[in-house]
Amino acid sequence: MSIMENIKMAFSSLRAHKMRSILTMLGIIIGVGSVIAVVAIGQGGEAVLKSQIVGESNTIELMYMPSDEEIQSNPNIWLEDPFTQKDIDVIKEIPEVWKVVATSSEMTTVRFREETTDGSITGINQAFLDVRGLKIAKGRNLIGADFLSGSRAAIVSESFQEELLDGEEILGEVIYIGSQPVEVVGVLESETGFLAFNSNEVYLPQKTWQSVFAKTAFSEVSIQTKNPEDLQIAGEKASDLLNRIHEKEDAYQIINMEEIAEGIGKITGIMTTIIGSIAGVSLLVGGIGVMNIMLVSVTERTREIGVRMSLGATRGQILFQFLIESITLTLIGGIIGMVLGTGAALLVSHFAGWPPLVSLPVIIGGILFSMVIGVIFGILPANKASRLDPIESLRYE
Repeated sequence: MSIMENIKMAFSSLRAHKMRSILTMLGIIIGVGSVIAVVAIGQGGEAVLKSQIVGESNTIELMYMPSDEEIQSNPNIWLEDPFTQKDIDVIKEIPEVWKVVATSSEMTTVRFREETTDGSITGINQAFLDVRGLKIAKGRNLIGADFLSGSRAAIVSESFQEELLDGEEILGEVIYIGSQPVEVVGVLESETGFLAFNSNEVYLPQKTWQSVFAKTAFSEVSIQTKNPEDLQIAGEKASDLLNRIHEKEDAYQIINMEEIAEGIGKITGIMTTIIGSIAGVSLLVGGIGVMNIMLVSVTERTREIGVRMSLGATRGQILFQFLIESITLTLIGGIIGMVLGTGAALLVSHFAGWPPLVSLPVIIGGILFSMVIGVIFGILPANKASRLDPIESLRYE
């Protein structure tokens, strides 16, 4: 008997007992669907976390971390300027460095007429726009002239419209940061997704920020290279240079965001594997159900097996017939589970606001694993059927 004939017989057997077949496949459907959904959701969440932390730009952060001895000898060390304009100019001279992103931040009160709210005020240089960018929903972005002249132009988050103007248009209005007026020339896009906080933020040209707060220091500095392979080298050169200029011992350090992203990937990968393994237990439960129903099927079809053997069917053909039925049962369940799992992953990613990452290897792996379950749990019933005595089988009622 050919494989196609065995497959046709398997489908005939499934159609003859529709409800029993559906209930048997349910464990396989839930198992495959759960594994695919969990892995896809885990990969999507990992991609979002990495993009939120690392971003699309290939940068390395410089951090000012004085030692415990320096803090004890100078308790006011945190009040010193961590980065100066001279530091930025020196870093730009490093051959591997392409752009230097420098920012300064302060939390203060923002006022419009009689309404006030707290907000994070960030001064940025032009490299910030080139490397990280600002997504503008309304109005315009900051331009080169704003940075050169230190114009009183501000980009604000959309949440300020609710806080200060009760939802009315804030574009073109003059708001006050402390006692300093600035004009809102652009409004940021509202953040979406898993890590969206939509906090009150104001972005100013660096010269404007320094004028508003009467400070010249930079609180954060990151560097970008044209060649990603030069990042570590550029970061080490920059930190060594700053430590020499400021006569510090390893106070200036580098944080490679790619390494942090890799660490996050390992953690989320382990969590996804653990949860996926737990979901995969239902596959084993479904396999036990398949074995149980196939044993029942062998018992019900004992006389049919005897007739086939008396007509010349070998034990191998009988074993193969029931093995094909078991694999067909789990394969159909695997395909249905794949569809449902993919649908669940796409639904979760849509509402969570992150990209769906249903990978083809995971889908293929889930379906192949369901077929393996069919082989493993179908071998016992198939072996039992192949070892039946033809004479005794024909006498079976």
